Amino acid sequence: MDLRELVVSLPKAELHLYYAGAAVLIHEQDFYDMTYAYLERAHADGVVHVEPFFDPQTHTERGIAFETVITGISRALSDGEARLGITSRLIMCFLRHLPEEDAFHTWEQARPFLTLIDAVGLDSGEQGNPPQKFADVYAAARAAGLHAVAHAGEEGPAANVAASLDVLHAERIDHGVRAIDDAALVARLADERIPLTMCPLSNLRLQVTPDLRDHPLKRLMDAGVLVTVNSDDPAYFGGYVADNYVAIAEALELSDDDIRTLAANSLAASWR
Repeated sequence: MDLRELVVSLPKAELHLYYAGAAVLIHEQDFYDMTYAYLERAHADGVVHVEPFFDPQTHTERGIAFETVITGISRALSDGEARLGITSRLIMCFLRHLPEEDAFHTWEQARPFLTLIDAVGLDSGEQGNPPQKFADVYAAARAAGLHAVAHAGEEGPAANVAASLDVLHAERIDHGVRAIDDAALVARLADERIPLTMCPLSNLRLQVTPDLRDHPLKRLMDAGVLVTVNSDDPAYFGGYVADNYVAIAEALELSDDDIRTLAANSLAASWR
């Protein structure tokens, strides 16, 4: 899972670089080129299926038409399947540091293109922006037949993971690192087979887990949680999918069976 989100908890210098980088995306072909370049890089890692996130608000706030963004991305995903054999499902994220009113505006812009969108997600700065803030727009998306996922338990507490399940009815939790702090929640995640899409190198870069040897991925696996390994803004955090696998395997001394389980989990958690 790649082309990840605008993370407002980035160090200020990196956030500035993010906006500077996003500003060059103007034309449909720009979004196509970016997405197809990512697919080629993922293909080099042996990736066969992707469920990328995109944040239309990052671009529509700059005056770029929603249609320009999604058409470029979707055309690249289609070509990626035809030429590289990589299948995909596209997730449209709402920026949680903005009001739900803004999310609804984005939802209305997206409605003519719902055949190109498989799910909605929630990303950006988690602190002070709980899942409950977006209950209504998620309800609208679910009513339209879209899947629901949400970033939770990254910089925010385990309670945000539970709220994402109970209020947003998220089918997957992105990151979910802080779930480890709540034993009852861990048991629930395991019992209900709720996938966690964990991004170890992003967690390291953003100091969510300052030392990968302390990352909860293996403890969650051992508790029966359906954990997967993913990449998060790899151009910024220096880690595509294979890099994340290698880094966490070395840090936590994962066995070959552990790696096979993580790979199998990614298939079980996907919408292929």
